[in-house]
Amino acid sequence: MERKITEVPGVGKKTEKELSDLGIRTLHDMLTFRPRAYDDRRQERRIRDASIADPSISCRITVLRHSEFSSKGGRTLKVSAEDDDGTHIELLCFNRYFLKQQLRLGSSWYIYGKAMRNRGIYQISSFEIKKTKEEAGIGRILPVYPLSGNLSEKLMRNAAEYSLHALSPIPDELPQTMYERQNLIHHSDAYKNIHFPSSMEYAKAALNTLAFTELFIMELSVLRERKQGARKKSSPTALEKKLVSGLPFTLTEDQLKAADEIRADMDSPIAMNRLLQGDVGSGKTLVAWLTALHAIAEGKQVAFMAPTELLARQHADGAAALLSPLGIRIAFITGSVKGEGRRLLLKSLKDGTTDLVVGTHALFSEDVSFKNLGYVIIDEQHRFGVQQREALSRKGSNADILSMTATPIPRSLALTLFADYSVSVLHSMPKGRIPVKTYLVNEGRRDEMYKSVGVEFQRGHQAYFVYPRIDDDGESDLRDVTTMFEFLKDKYPGVSSALIHSKLPDDEKMGILRAFKDKKIQYLVATSVIEVGIDIPDATCIVIEHAERFGLAALHQLRGRVGRSTLPSYCFLVYGSDLTEEAKARLRVMKETNDGFRIAEKDLEIRGPGEMTGDRQSGFLHLKFANLTSDLDLVERARAEAERILIEDRGLLKAENAVLRTALLTKNAKEL
Repeated sequence: MERKITEVPGVGKKTEKELSDLGIRTLHDMLTFRPRAYDDRRQERRIRDASIADPSISCRITVLRHSEFSSKGGRTLKVSAEDDDGTHIELLCFNRYFLKQQLRLGSSWYIYGKAMRNRGIYQISSFEIKKTKEEAGIGRILPVYPLSGNLSEKLMRNAAEYSLHALSPIPDELPQTMYERQNLIHHSDAYKNIHFPSSMEYAKAALNTLAFTELFIMELSVLRERKQGARKKSSPTALEKKLVSGLPFTLTEDQLKAADEIRADMDSPIAMNRLLQGDVGSGKTLVAWLTALHAIAEGKQVAFMAPTELLARQHADGAAALLSPLGIRIAFITGSVKGEGRRLLLKSLKDGTTDLVVGTHALFSEDVSFKNLGYVIIDEQHRFGVQQREALSRKGSNADILSMTATPIPRSLALTLFADYSVSVLHSMPKGRIPVKTYLVNEGRRDEMYKSVGVEFQRGHQAYFVYPRIDDDGESDLRDVTTMFEFLKDKYPGVSSALIHSKLPDDEKMGILRAFKDKKIQYLVATSVIEVGIDIPDATCIVIEHAERFGLAALHQLRGRVGRSTLPSYCFLVYGSDLTEEAKARLRVMKETNDGFRIAEKDLEIRGPGEMTGDRQSGFLHLKFANLTSDLDLVERARAEAERILIEDRGLLKAENAVLRTALLTKNAKEL
């Protein structure tokens, strides 16, 4: 039975509620409540030691006199004092008039706080005073906690000290050999030094130990639940070989490796759950179609799910062009497919006369059933909920699942957030691709940019102009597609163009995109509706207006609409004058690199994991000690240790692994 935080002296009903709001309900919760900073009071600092760089003082003072002055709160007490060196200081006691009775003339106190020099006199307004050096914490490093309500640092420190003493000795949470192997300190020392470190080096070592433990237990928990099956090398089928031999290009090494990994999983008796991630244009969809043929050759049906009808239609067109010549029977289904057409389509799925169906979330509707669904491919997986993905996979028996994302995730983060997935990565791009040149454009260079795009039109190439808004409602000075469509027609007379945005019917959008692909249209004026799935080899320019308003992932996806052939391509990021530091950082990253994985790492540095991984974060990012932005090395080490343990002792039956059985039981109990 866990000991409640109400054991701590001074914690009554009101304080219990405030602590509970911080997630502190037990003494163990207090141990795992991480300080946000530390006050290093090891060295006594006299008043004259205070400086702009380090204004802290921690020393003994003697009270000389009292006075008052007027302030916004009325009359404020001012206490004049001096330290043992005779240096004078004024204590400004805002809202603390009661200190007049405590700080009697001639009495001595130990003070800690930050002092500043004002007109030649040291003053301090935020301070702690104690009777003894020990009470003031002088000679120690004290924790500083994130607070809320009426909670004080004094109460939190008392609660931490009480919890450490009450729960002592704190048992180790890892096998003994792991402490030395990973250069960790034992947990009793770790908890003591995370709250009251003997040195800042020990505070760092404590954090390293507790963060590693947190990540390790998480990895161990998920990996242990993953189904295991023997993987053997699997050979491509005749259908796959026929597709590859008919391609006008060769697959990259990464594509071949990913296809091999997926095939091996598919031929295993254990259902596949694999994440395929790769940069924009790295060829994930081709890997999906290739491995779909592997399933179809074995008599299984394949379902390919995309997040929008527009994207699903494009994938269906691509699949028809690539796979129909091989005799593959393809269907397309979305919520807009109704009536007799829908009935016949559903019948073909149920009786098995359709091999591959491409669609949206309509695929997991109750009326959609399959004869033998064996392979589920989910494009842009982060746009779907876990329950939605599982609902589709349940329409088959032991169906293999391939989730794809064109939003690169640093490998260490992917291995954590997708710990129950196998991960395949496409790093390399198809041969001949030239990195897109990116230019940052301010208002003064706008005409120069328009001329550069005009040159591409003269060469017979195509372009995109992207704006953040559909139309101008009079409430913003942002450029919009409707207004700029008319402007650009005057700027490029005689050059064919079209307007595309989310409010257009999907059939109209598809017609525009087909005309663009057939070069009947030379440029599109669009919103971010073109962010994913648009593959136009002759599009060599993209202009993104108000680029500072887009996130890094969106900017990278939009830039990925060009540079999809051997033609030199260009991206113009047009920005306004009032930029935040974060916006400047994003634009710099886009200028410096085309590498989606590098961009993803920078995105982590700038804003943390955020929405990068969609709903997959749930339950994974509530970490108390680890930080997925800065602790990626710990993530890899923790996963490697978890894999090693499970290879040696999957049941955790060895005596040295008993602590891990306990840790997993505790973790599972807290999640219930």
